[in-house]
Amino acid sequence: MYVQRHPSAQADVDPEKKTIVVLGSGWASTSFLKDIDTDHYNVVVVSPRNYFLFTPLLPSCTVGTIDIRSLVEPTRFIARHKSRTVKVVEAECTHIDPETKSITITDNSDVKGQNAVSTLSYDYLIIGVGAMSATFGIKGVEEYGCFLKEVWDAQKIRTKLMDCIETAAFPNQSSEEVDRLLHMVVVGGGPTGIEYAAELHDFLVDDLASWYPELAGKVKITLVEALPNVLPAFSKHLIEYTESTFKEQNIAIHTKTMVKEVREKEIEVKRPDGSIDTIPYGLLVWATGNTARPLIKDLMQKFPETQQVRRGLAVDDWLRLDGSEDIYALGDATATRYAPTAQVAAQQGKYLARLFKQLAVRDELESELADATEEEKVRKDRKLRKAKDIKPFHYSHQGSLCYVGSDKAVADLPFGPGGNLATGGVATFAFWRSAYISNLFSTRNRALVITDWLKKTALGRDISRE
Repeated sequence: MYVQRHPSAQADVDPEKKTIVVLGSGWASTSFLKDIDTDHYNVVVVSPRNYFLFTPLLPSCTVGTIDIRSLVEPTRFIARHKSRTVKVVEAECTHIDPETKSITITDNSDVKGQNAVSTLSYDYLIIGVGAMSATFGIKGVEEYGCFLKEVWDAQKIRTKLMDCIETAAFPNQSSEEVDRLLHMVVVGGGPTGIEYAAELHDFLVDDLASWYPELAGKVKITLVEALPNVLPAFSKHLIEYTESTFKEQNIAIHTKTMVKEVREKEIEVKRPDGSIDTIPYGLLVWATGNTARPLIKDLMQKFPETQQVRRGLAVDDWLRLDGSEDIYALGDATATRYAPTAQVAAQQGKYLARLFKQLAVRDELESELADATEEEKVRKDRKLRKAKDIKPFHYSHQGSLCYVGSDKAVADLPFGPGGNLATGGVATFAFWRSAYISNLFSTRNRALVITDWLKKTALGRDISRE
């Protein structure tokens, strides 16, 4: 912990070395930054936020189980511990020019200096900007729905949740309006939607029942999913376990139900039998799929022959952008056969760091080969062939976890050759917590999250409106 707070001196930027520009500070980009050997490269990180966010626990922040600061790791905490100076720029990349190998960046903060737009040159570009929440063109989602991807999303949900509760407690409120205000609707039956509904249920049972006894019995949680069942990536046994657990918790699940329109106080849905119905709500959380960011769509247009997949960038087996030699992409910004999960993005970031180390060794051997003696050439040539043999990216699935409320979780884990272990319950919840603790990026984050869990158990959640 002392070393984390007191980093050692760093080597200066070396103009003789190649420059890697990294876009984003999510799972993919941060995993790459942690593992990249800066002895071989100059590294520049460009991101609209100057921190890494541990997104798997973000649903816990919406109800005060965990403080948002506990899940945030400033990018400079990581960059400052590299052997060579890493430049961190809080800005948004608005344009990529593959011809000139440069990017345009814009200061998107509220406080701007005289220069708010700049350009950066690169030798290699790593694109890890992630994706946006998909609205599928449904009217009203962006105006009235709450997404759950960023810090400000969790803050917005928490504020609106307490607004709904306090407004429902306002004197002389009609019973119909109280029911609407206390109806929390979650759209999306993936892990994010399930975990938010579970955290909301725990908040209701553990805290609201004590401090709002007149309202607690009126709060209703509904989950809407277009597919035939929730958690489609999990085994059938765990899907049934989750649905039965939600039934015990009085969380209504509407599968095969498509949202047609979102209005200020109600959503219009299409039921499995084809009928159209309306569902009034106080809070709407939209936790569905992903769509490509404008920057990604703009870059795809520059490679019309190789970039034809709408949902993201097409890359080869080495995560190199199809049609380019010096641009790499990873994480949710890409369109691969892998699921858009933090686990995939983290493994891709670590792989790419190893790949660049191998590239640096290859370039170094090629430069040394020209001046080597005949005896040295034989030895270096053998090393060079090995350095050129770069293995493609291989994803190793470590399992899937999801919290389902009431101190229960489900886990779908690989077990033996071709098998899997599907389990759920209180013991799995303990495993869920330990797995997330071990995957946090720093000792500081681990200490803060454990402290938050202990505070919640001993003192309860904070119900004040921020």
